[in-house]
Amino acid sequence: MAAGAVLAHFDVAQIAIYVFWGFFAALIWYLRREDHREGYPLVADYTGQAILDYPQMPSPKQFLLADGVVRESPRYEAPETFAAVQTLPWAGAPFEPTGNPMIDAVGPASYAKRHDVPELAYDDGLPKIVPLRSATDFFLSSEDPDPRGFDVLGADGRVAATVVDAWIDRSEYIVRYLEVETTAELGARRVLLPMHYVTFRPKQRLIKVHAVHAVHFADAPGLRDPDTITSREEDRIVGYYAGGLMYATPARSEPLL
Repeated sequence: MAAGAVLAHFDVAQIAIYVFWGFFAALIWYLRREDHREGYPLVADYTGQAILDYPQMPSPKQFLLADGVVRESPRYEAPETFAAVQTLPWAGAPFEPTGNPMIDAVGPASYAKRHDVPELAYDDGLPKIVPLRSATDFFLSSEDPDPRGFDVLGADGRVAATVVDAWIDRSEYIVRYLEVETTAELGARRVLLPMHYVTFRPKQRLIKVHAVHAVHFADAPGLRDPDTITSREEDRIVGYYAGGLMYATPARSEPLL
């Protein structure tokens, strides 16, 4: 038999494409099972029963985190309740807040309940986001305005607070939050203001925050430790200001037309 005669009876290209299709189908099956590790099983709003999804849930897998903690996924998490009711009696109907949605984490103010511990830097294992008063080896660039001492205006144009410090990300070398002290009228407390809600007016030594009004700074989430921030506190703070974009005034929650 001549060399290669066996392959003369087979279409090698067709076999190759069939093998590829089989591999690709197995890959999709694997990925669809793996993406069930978070957020599953889905639960129906009214019955409270799990919605069968295809393929089935994967077997539990353990993950060793950098801090030595072992997490298992998928894992059972108790259903959450929140201060809102559905406006119409069928699945998918919009929810109407029953309290203060910015505090109750409703809609855009919602947040993931991440671990209530500070996120650590990879190189030294210390808290990644800290105030400048603690990170003595960092400083603000002279090319940028130093916000400390600037007044903070709410969307209503009223002075709500004064900037007292900046919180930096030691891993990314950027300012994440501004620490502000509210006016005596609002309780004279210190809260954090995420940088992506800030508009600088350096010539007037002002900072404008469009997301919330001045009065809302009185209820902004605080910190358990004045010199560190946990992952859950970060999500809660950012969620509070995000909620203001929809709930700070009644008009913002209404349709444009």
